[in-house]
Amino acid sequence: MARYNRTFELTISDVDMIEEALRARGRELCRMRRALTEENPAHLESISVIERDQRENEELLGRLHDQKIFYRPQKSVYVGG
Repeated sequence: MARYNRTFELTISDVDMIEEALRARGRELCRMRRALTEENPAHLESISVIERDQRENEELLGRLHDQKIFYRPQKSVYVGG
């Protein structure tokens, strides 16, 4: 039986490329969603599918973000911007 690979060796640029692709996909889903109207019953199923895809896309971006380690200076006071 096949098993999943649980160790990935991705570079920072690989992760950046994945995030940018997910953001581009999110923009495209948003355009598709805006093109459909809720008044048209034929569009309701498509809207539901698009919104589900948007949610999954945003959740994946969130999981990627949560795995990052951000730099915080240890010896001085950190002032975020």
